[in-house]
Amino acid sequence: MAEIKVPELAESISEGTIAKWLKNVGEFVEKGEYLVELETDKVNVEIISDYAGVLTEQKYEEGDTVNVGEAIAIVNENATGAETTAPSEAKPEAAAQPKAQQPVMESSQSVNANPAPVSENTEGNGQRPIASPAARKLAREKGIDLQSVPTADPLGRVRKQDVSSYQPNAAKPAAKAAPAAPAVAQDPTKPVLREKMSRRRQTIAKRLLEVSQSTAMLTTFNEIDMTAVMDLRKRRKDRFFEQHDVRLGFMSFFTKAVVGALKQFPLLNAEIQGEELLIKQFYDIGVAVSTEDGLIVPVVRDADRKSFADIEGNIAELAKKARDNKLALSDLQGGTFTITNGGVFGSLMSTPILNGPQVGILGMHSIKLRPVAIDKDKMENRPMMYIALSYDHRIVDGKEAVSFLAKVKEMIEDPESLLLEG
Repeated sequence: MAEIKVPELAESISEGTIAKWLKNVGEFVEKGEYLVELETDKVNVEIISDYAGVLTEQKYEEGDTVNVGEAIAIVNENATGAETTAPSEAKPEAAAQPKAQQPVMESSQSVNANPAPVSENTEGNGQRPIASPAARKLAREKGIDLQSVPTADPLGRVRKQDVSSYQPNAAKPAAKAAPAAPAVAQDPTKPVLREKMSRRRQTIAKRLLEVSQSTAMLTTFNEIDMTAVMDLRKRRKDRFFEQHDVRLGFMSFFTKAVVGALKQFPLLNAEIQGEELLIKQFYDIGVAVSTEDGLIVPVVRDADRKSFADIEGNIAELAKKARDNKLALSDLQGGTFTITNGGVFGSLMSTPILNGPQVGILGMHSIKLRPVAIDKDKMENRPMMYIALSYDHRIVDGKEAVSFLAKVKEMIEDPESLLLEG
């Protein structure tokens, strides 16, 4: 028997959540074949089997938290076929079934047109209902007896959605009058949906709280007249696309401007390690991307050495990988400064939160036409954007922060300077 363990993932990742088993107990697994999908706070990773054989035990169910180095499955290297069943201690419900019945439970070809009654959704001796690992876990969390959960599955299997939608009061009307709850009783006319936070959302919440409690975060604001950069982009975007096969957006301008400002104010490209400052002399710029699971910050490496086209191409590629959940851990580690653009969602002004251990983050916002005083006698409507810099006041003083933001404003309002200054 060989143990499948959670491998070392990254220096900052010590645990994850079983998102999905890709192989079932009793199935043959090739060496190097994907076995389970693990959800971490950064990305989802697929763990492979280092051994060839039959999967005889899944030590954890979907939704369980596991630590790096922990054994999560057992593979029998001496078994050669998928007919091998799991040990009784690993999957008692599978061991209790007659062997000939198991293929029927997995086959959709044996489906009867009539849903199986609730009383029949049991395994083996009829004492334990047939249910997915996710359904069992949710039932334990909610304190629900799986025997009482109805299901429309033709084979009588209880699924996670059955447990989620199950209402004990509706299933047992007034037959057993429960004693009045001493605290707050759920009003049936005011339904609620209770969901467990994903591993990524839990970590995001934890880290944001840590940042707010462990840093002296302040935010300073400025506004940028986007006329010049919008005019340049309008004149050059078609030719730019023809030459580089990537669209010219605003992010490359702001990335270049941030790098230029960081070179003048290096403490914003630093981090605190104990009683020392680690001032980084490279420029790996994190770009916040919104996904269904929350905000994630892939990194554009060596942004100071990249052209506008390289930056736009990198950002487009990283954003696509983030949406497709295909980011590697290497895409997310080691950023020195972060840019986030709430303007794509219509935000006019906000206070971005630091992406620790970084000490600076720039927030971009919506571009809006506003009347601007050109001189003491003349007003014009100009496309204006508010920008915000949140910074850690423990190592960055207000003068540096304000000057940094003013430098970004200066370069965006004179975009040719970005080209001249590299």
